[in-house]
Amino acid sequence: MSRTQLVARIGRNWVVLFLFLLCVIFSFTGRGFLSLKTLNNILLTSSPALLLAAGETFVIITGGIDLSVGFVRGLISVISAIVIRDLYALGYAPYFAIFCGIVVGVLLGLLPGLVNGILVARFRVPPFIATLGMYGIANGLALRYSKGFPITFLPDEVGEVGNGFFFYLLPGRLFTVFEKPLGLTEAEARNLVGIVPYATVIAFALLFVFGFVLSKTQFGQHIYAIGGNIDAARRAGIPVEKHLIRVYVISSLFAAFSGVLSTLIFSIGTHTQFAASLELFAIAAVVIGGASLMGGKGSILGTALGVFVLSVLEVGFLMSGILPFYRYIAVGTILVFAVVIDQLFPEIVYD
Repeated sequence: MSRTQLVARIGRNWVVLFLFLLCVIFSFTGRGFLSLKTLNNILLTSSPALLLAAGETFVIITGGIDLSVGFVRGLISVISAIVIRDLYALGYAPYFAIFCGIVVGVLLGLLPGLVNGILVARFRVPPFIATLGMYGIANGLALRYSKGFPITFLPDEVGEVGNGFFFYLLPGRLFTVFEKPLGLTEAEARNLVGIVPYATVIAFALLFVFGFVLSKTQFGQHIYAIGGNIDAARRAGIPVEKHLIRVYVISSLFAAFSGVLSTLIFSIGTHTQFAASLELFAIAAVVIGGASLMGGKGSILGTALGVFVLSVLEVGFLMSGILPFYRYIAVGTILVFAVVIDQLFPEIVYD
């Protein structure tokens, strides 16, 4: 293999190689990084981010951008938590309240995307402006309903659903399926390891379904065509306006899934100013995963790799004792590097 071919191969697989390199580095700098507990922590905390970035992938492939996903996620997290809390306070069964909170959150999550899609597709409002407007609306509504505070006093079952595992392992002693073992001492409880979080399975299932839609269906191929050349797509008879509306609805839907899942995982409805960085995290993950901001390129698998790069970076920095603000410097550097790689190797697509 020539040097040019070697450089090209490394360039095409740089995300996978970089993720592996991060794991190797943090295994030396972060005590306990290479452990089942750390892996589960990365998987669990990455699950809402995976959903948020997956929805953004659809929009970026069309050549657009959705800046509203962070605050839509925060708004839906607040609303779903309020529904769960109020129904539980009225005496309804915990799991019924949770089910209603999920349904209400997901259904309401369709509305911001529908508005964004109509503005972009029918009224030709630039995606940046349309979604920036929704960004402000979602932020204001979330503050209105939460009054600026997290929504708490949710039933314990919320945490059981969000933080549950399919398997539990007490090394050398016990292995259970679905149910957390009872009667453990304090020391045994500390050593108990959950394997395969419910939240991660839910996120992966949604990613698999919509990844199939994106890569194997006519609708998915039309999305790539729109991102590649929107005028040519119109001349080819592709219903561009309808597809753009659907794409923004999908993005908002995934933001709603992310908001509901974060409520279940953290057992609170959260809306803080930190949500303002979530859309930047999602966009960074999509671009790091090989998508082009010019449109016509990207994949769900690549986005998932991008999310894990950022999640491993965050957990690794934390376990290595590195100050949190360095994470933003690192993410910005990686993002610029990803754009440069996209220019050098435009054929990269993780599929």
